[in-house]
Amino acid sequence: MFNKKINSIDDVVQYQLCTGCGACAFVEPLRFEMDDDLDIGRRPFLKEDAVAESGKALTACPGANLTHEFDRNSKELIPELIDGWGPANNVWEGYSAIPAIRHGGSSGGAATALSVFAIEKKGFAGVLHTNANKNIPYLNETVFSRTRDDLQSTTGSRYAPASPCDGLGKIMQENGPSVFIGKPCDVAAVHKARIQNPELNEKVGLTIAFFCAGTPSTQGTLDLLKEMGIEDPTKVKSLRYRGNGWPGRWTAVYHDADDTEKMASLTYAESWGFLQKYRQWRCYICPDHTGEFADIAVGDPWYREVEPDESGKSLIVARTESGRKFVLEAEKAGYIKLEKNEASLLPKSQPNILVSRGNVWPRIIILRLLGAAIPTYTGFVFLRFWLKKLNWTEKRQSILGTIIRVFRKNLRHRIKIMRQTQTKIYRDR
Repeated sequence: MFNKKINSIDDVVQYQLCTGCGACAFVEPLRFEMDDDLDIGRRPFLKEDAVAESGKALTACPGANLTHEFDRNSKELIPELIDGWGPANNVWEGYSAIPAIRHGGSSGGAATALSVFAIEKKGFAGVLHTNANKNIPYLNETVFSRTRDDLQSTTGSRYAPASPCDGLGKIMQENGPSVFIGKPCDVAAVHKARIQNPELNEKVGLTIAFFCAGTPSTQGTLDLLKEMGIEDPTKVKSLRYRGNGWPGRWTAVYHDADDTEKMASLTYAESWGFLQKYRQWRCYICPDHTGEFADIAVGDPWYREVEPDESGKSLIVARTESGRKFVLEAEKAGYIKLEKNEASLLPKSQPNILVSRGNVWPRIIILRLLGAAIPTYTGFVFLRFWLKKLNWTEKRQSILGTIIRVFRKNLRHRIKIMRQTQTKIYRDR
């Protein structure tokens, strides 16, 4: 059979290739607005008086296609990392030199510290990123932070749907450059949007991506709250997924039936072990979990066991020359501390990434054979890692698992998505 043709954002959404980044709502604001589907994630919904789709949003969509355009022969890049990890010219282990940010961050607080440096020393207008929704703590919202205090109050990971690209208009309104922080797919969308929008290209002064293993749906968080005895999510006062220590704990503060404030908590491993089952389909065929389209990417240096009460550390990957210079300037100015500078830190810290990359190859083939929709990837290496990084048992499980998901997730057919409010349905147009 032949796979479905992707000719519009409607196709991307209904064939479950959407990453939920929000770029389409920025590029075509008269047609799309972002909202949450409990079971799937953040998605673009049609506005009441939506204009016709222009095609510009599809050009910026990372769900439909991703293309690497960097010079693979550049002497600035680390050659042994290119095929598996994309462009990288430096890999450090480091951490924020600001103690409160280091403690509050999911690992070493590097992304936040670099953002503070951008505002305080580089003249950046602010930082566009994701934070917990002020009124509904289990949801996310896109925010624009302008000060150290703003950024320090928003540390910690958010393992829930987010669409930071829908806020790119905030960056466009500023006179100076801004930082953009997001998941790898979010940063890839910004990269694509900048190509077609010169003004946006000038306004985005730096992009920072954090490593990502996939985005769980809102339903995942709601089910985890129930698992912890919190039946009514409206009683939740605050919700943290990580941070306040490395790697930090999943912590929900809520009021019980007697209006007494209580707290429920899980380790990072326990909470992610539960939530990862709720990841959206597009994450299973994602080629980029480490921010290959960013200036700087950050993650956890999991190459060793983390000692109890150990202060957090970050893996910091400079992917562009401007990103490398920015990191070194931040170190010189005293905002971050850099320790090890070793290319091997990346594969040692994230060994499962190459398995995930290899798995993309058979999954795309199976989707095509069974008549499901597939994204287009250019400039990525998959087959080599499928052959070398997976044993026969893993290969068999990957193939069978993909076949099962095609039918279980109804990947061969269009789906409808429903708003968080459960009042509007995304309809075929």
